[in-house]
Parts: sequence; structure tokens; C-alpha cells
Amino acid sequence: MNKVIECGRLTRDPEVKYTSSDNKPVCRFTLAVDRPTKAGTEKKADFINVVAFGKTAEFISKYFSKGVRILVEGSLRNNNYEDKNGVKHYTLDVWVSQAYFADGKGGTSNNNTEKGGFGSFGNSNNETFSTQDNSFEFPLFDGDDDDLPF
Repeated sequence: MNKVIECGRLTRDPEVKYTSSDNKPVCRFTLAVDRPTKAGTEKKADFINVVAFGKTAEFISKYFSKGVRILVEGSLRNNNYEDKNGVKHYTLDVWVSQAYFADGKGGTSNNNTEKGGFGSFGNSNNETFSTQDNSFEFPLFDGDDDDLPF
């Protein structure tokens, strides 16, 4: 299974470009994702390359800007290429299938009933929704590994 969920802040404004072959929108941006740290230690972040396509790319470029938190869901893809000088490059990108607002209205993390919370847009789900609770809760592994196949 290849599934990635990242939540972080955009390091710059996303920009949409269009493919030369079929004029499809492509949006590239970098996401600063905080690393978990112990209390009292300096915060560190990872900088993740992200790519979105089609209507998702247009949505991100229209509604997100530098510094705004976004949650993206997608898959990891590696990209090996050789530049015009013959130098080989290797990149690892998150290809977005869905994108979500992770800040309340106005780019702040607050409880907001009007257009705040988590709106979403993705290739498979064009529905937008809002919630009063802006916290993420992911299921945790309970430590019982007897049912795991490995």
C-alpha cells in the first residue's frame, strides 16, 4: 500500500502550470511538516515536495498561500531524471489525491462554524464540508499485534 497523509504549512505560494502536451494543470509546492519533538527541544521540520494535478491543482492554487496549513492525502512517487548537463537527479514527491483546509477561516486555528474547519477537495471527492472542531484525531495502534499478518 502506498498512502501518505501530511499536514504542514506551504513554504511559498503554489503556482499552477499547464502541461504542453494536453494543457492539464499541475501545481507544485513544498510543505513544511513539523517533526515530533520532546518538550524543551528545538523544533525541526521536514520539507516535503508535493504535486497536484487537474482540478485539485487549481483548487490549491486558488485557496492556499504561503504559510497556510494544508492537509494532503496521496501517494509517494520517485522521479529519476537527467538534466541538460547530464547530471542525474532523484526526487521523492507526494502526489495529491485530496487536499484539505487545516486552518480555520482567515488562516488561524480556531473553532469556527462558518466556512471554517476542514474543507476538502480531491479527484475522487468534490464535496466541501465544515466542522466546529479543528483538531485531528487519528486512530492509534493499541499494541495488540496478534492479528497482524507479519
